[in-house]
Amino acid sequence: MVVLGLILLLLGLFISGAGILKTIGIILIVVGLILNFVPIGGSSRRVW
Repeated sequence: MVVLGLILLLLGLFISGAGILKTIGIILIVVGLILNFVPIGGSSRRVW
């Protein structure tokens, strides 16, 4: 999800007039990072 957000962000930066792609890319990056660091269902997904 973070990778998809980065791709959309880069596309939004290179294509003029595609501001919505930058917005969607930033949202996907933020949501991806939140889902990565917040444990879902009470169990941590990190392997120690």
